Amino acid sequence: MSDVLELVEARLRTTLGEPDARAAVTFLGTDRIEVLRFVDSGVVRYATLGMSAQPMADPTAVVADPLRGPRAELVLSVRGGLADTDKALRPLAVLAASPQVEGVVVAPGASLDVGEPLWPGATFTSVLVAAPGGLVEDLELDEPREPVRFLPLLPMTPNEAAWKRVHGAEALEKRWLEHGTDLRDPLRTGVPLD
Repeated sequence: MSDVLELVEARLRTTLGEPDARAAVTFLGTDRIEVLRFVDSGVVRYATLGMSAQPMADPTAVVADPLRGPRAELVLSVRGGLADTDKALRPLAVLAASPQVEGVVVAPGASLDVGEPLWPGATFTSVLVAAPGGLVEDLELDEPREPVRFLPLLPMTPNEAAWKRVHGAEALEKRWLEHGTDLRDPLRTGVPLD
């Protein structure tokens, strides 16, 4: 499935420009996951490369279909120079490997938790998976393969993650919007939830 990853990397380069750094992580029993860094006008974007090599499989399926099933890569955007966000490379690789390791299907509205700060000093230990199609367009693949979706990740504080579990992703996104929350600010505090 290296052809899929070549197409994914080409789409990322076309949309975000040339990456200025890349790192690779391999977990026991999984395919290699790379994280590419793109810098543009003070915004740093980290995009995974490798999660889409295989379709995500329903954990209840007896046998995983090698062609059919959702495919995705993850994209995190933060303001540069405010925190050591490059340390988010490993947590992002962990999240991108979760479909292979844990058998989860990553989709918009899901919460993904890494159990530790996303980078040193971060108040975020988890992310909300947002809807695709905004920054990087879906990448269509030949039938019967489903398109690769580029899913934005929105960092959440533990309180926001707990509130989201009760009220839902849409309610949290609405709360962020109402308070003018800068979701790219790596130093932001949690939104008021009362």
